[in-house]
Amino acid sequence: MKNPGQSTSWQGGNKDMKQLLLIDEEFGAGAITIGEQIAARLNWEFFDQALTHEIARLAKIPVEVCQQHIERNDPFLQRLVNVIWRGSVDRNLPSPDLAVLDSRRLAALVQQVIEQTAEKKPCVMIGRGAPYFLRNRADTFCVFLYASRELKFRRVLKRVGNEAEAIQLVDTIDDDRRKFVMHHLGQDWPNRHLFHAMFNTGIGDEETVDAIMQLLDAMNRGENSPNDFAP
Repeated sequence: MKNPGQSTSWQGGNKDMKQLLLIDEEFGAGAITIGEQIAARLNWEFFDQALTHEIARLAKIPVEVCQQHIERNDPFLQRLVNVIWRGSVDRNLPSPDLAVLDSRRLAALVQQVIEQTAEKKPCVMIGRGAPYFLRNRADTFCVFLYASRELKFRRVLKRVGNEAEAIQLVDTIDDDRRKFVMHHLGQDWPNRHLFHAMFNTGIGDEETVDAIMQLLDAMNRGENSPNDFAP
């Protein structure tokens, strides 16, 4: 249920209204669940797996191609694969084949998809480097979610159903992200300067949703100067 104290009368306002909610996270912190709830409350489009499928289409990767392990000589391609594909914890998503030549090519496709999707605002986007790729836009609101290792493990275990796999994902995905972002973008991950706020989802999903929406609402109703929260 929508927080009765919130107003979304600003929706459809000027072009600088924050109508692109970009959510990044430590793997397993709950971005998908929280993002879906916010999108439903605001009646905004929600983009997570659809981003991956569009990247796959542009890369000419057959959607039916499913691989758990990808043997490639480029370690940074493997890291990007972990960020985009395995990070989704969806075994039905495609994995890259020889149609994608290297990690830089794949990174460029990710940026292209993120920038195109941003034109479909208002919307919520999950991960894929969106806070970095869209950092020069005035209409974004960027949040980062984190949680304890135990909470992340429980979330991932619920999705994958295998304890060993859940532990391996929680303990490696974020390190892969960190190394890839530093290598290709020259940025720390997470780079706190890209985010308006960071939330520990251990406070609860509903509470996190409420906190994000209250801050977004305050920004768009002009209760705070954009510079007060500038990433």
